[in-house]
Amino acid sequence: MIEAKNITKTFGKLKALDNISLSFDKGQCIALLGPNGCGKTTLIKTILGMVVPNSGEILFDGKPIAKEWLYRNQIGYMPQIGRYPENMTIANIFDMMKDIRKESAKQLDEDLIESFNLNSMMNKKMHTLSGGTRQKVSAALAFLFNPDVLILDEPTAGLDPLSSEKLKEKIIIEKEKGKLVLITSHVLSELDELITQVFYMQDGKILFYKNLSELKNETGEEKLTKAISKIMMAY
Repeated sequence: MIEAKNITKTFGKLKALDNISLSFDKGQCIALLGPNGCGKTTLIKTILGMVVPNSGEILFDGKPIAKEWLYRNQIGYMPQIGRYPENMTIANIFDMMKDIRKESAKQLDEDLIESFNLNSMMNKKMHTLSGGTRQKVSAALAFLFNPDVLILDEPTAGLDPLSSEKLKEKIIIEKEKGKLVLITSHVLSELDELITQVFYMQDGKILFYKNLSELKNETGEEKLTKAISKIMMAY
């Protein structure tokens, strides 16, 4: 569904992505892992068309994304930090997004609006919200248009334990529907029950890309945290 072919991106002397080639398919829930500055965010932004690579190309459903934008209607993106017009209410934000994405607004998925009880807060302005409530708004917006692909950047950061569990349950439901889910997270313990593959980057390169079951078999560890630690010791 998403394919990268020999993607390289530099920022001055920094090579953020170094000849990356990969493919992500429907029905997968993939953890994008690696240390800070390894290139995860640049890769995500390249897939979203927010960063243009120096060389190589991204394909979405077999078609190059260069100079295209309609493919993004099939993606729900939850940034690590959601930035919104501060004087708008939650209701204004949702109405604005529905207006922007009219063609995608025919089959709305409002499960998270209900799960997070956002209906009771719709008249609150964004500048009054806690970080956790902003995260709930971002999560609800990512799922709202029933996209084929979900890209979730540190999705549980700032969420209380109950809300975090509700979000994880929703991710599992969407994965089981055959959607592609990409997740970045520093809290590896939260990923065990969610993911099917592990994609690990370092210094702009792919260090490894394995099925979770394969990773556990190779390391003899059942927990992702311990499996990652053991495999990294071999590099």
